[in-house]
Amino acid sequence: MTFSYKIEEEKEGIRLDKLLTELNKANSRQQVQAWIKDEYVTVNGESQKPNYKCKRNDQINWSIPEEKQDEIKAEPISLHILYEDEFLIVINKPKGMLVHPTQTVTSHTLVNGLMYHCKQLSTLSGEDRPGIVHRLDKDTSGILVAAKDNKTHEFLKEQFKNQTVTRIYEAITYGVMSHSKGVIKAPIGRNPKNRLQMAVVQNGKEAETHFHVLKRFQQYTHVECELKTGRTHQIRVHLKYINHPIVGDEVYCRKKSTLIKGQALFSKQIGFLHPSTKERMTFKVDQPSDFKNLLQRLENMS
Repeated sequence: MTFSYKIEEEKEGIRLDKLLTELNKANSRQQVQAWIKDEYVTVNGESQKPNYKCKRNDQINWSIPEEKQDEIKAEPISLHILYEDEFLIVINKPKGMLVHPTQTVTSHTLVNGLMYHCKQLSTLSGEDRPGIVHRLDKDTSGILVAAKDNKTHEFLKEQFKNQTVTRIYEAITYGVMSHSKGVIKAPIGRNPKNRLQMAVVQNGKEAETHFHVLKRFQQYTHVECELKTGRTHQIRVHLKYINHPIVGDEVYCRKKSTLIKGQALFSKQIGFLHPSTKERMTFKVDQPSDFKNLLQRLENMS
């Protein structure tokens, strides 16, 4: 794909790599710099360096190189299946497993296992994400539903969009929460200071999390969260925003924890209408063992 941009007065003097990073929000500055060095970018028809200072009326043209995606292979991965029929499958995803392949990881993901187990999966999320309607972070375990056909995918996606899917999580946070329950409504977008993180930002997408305290410990809180929207890292970002980051979260918490490996967060419950019967279906899982062990340790410390 090829794009163009003409420099106007307010952008005069901006570095070429910074400008293109602003215009290509899905890509990192390092990726943009690589495009410039590999001459995918021209200024007035000529190649320039990443630190080139843009001048008024400069014509910037660039094309985004297609990244070759390795073919995804089906793998005989053991799946904890909670429910399955001809339309969908509900999985209890373990901590440490990616939901779908990335540029750097192409095997041992949930998608690799689903492709082996299921004869067919929906294609609406692209070739690298067959069946995937929604996601969980790598270090978040718990319930996830996948679609076997596009009609089911659309039906489920519409429920997520209309906020009629029930999604309940449990987390253990730092600090003792003063409120027993509350609603966090704060927009989430890419962190302008660190593009690998999400953050509460003024021009972010609407995000809403409901929470209530299950138990307080001396320096920690066991909390239940219900998602009303589904932004990337939403619960982790929102709990950090109210100064109660999740224990073990290495991305959104400066404190290093030896109490648990990976964040103390799991997807406990999901509820939705079945695409064929239109009946309400609800699935729940128990606390994973490392989560239970952490709660027991906090109990013993109290």
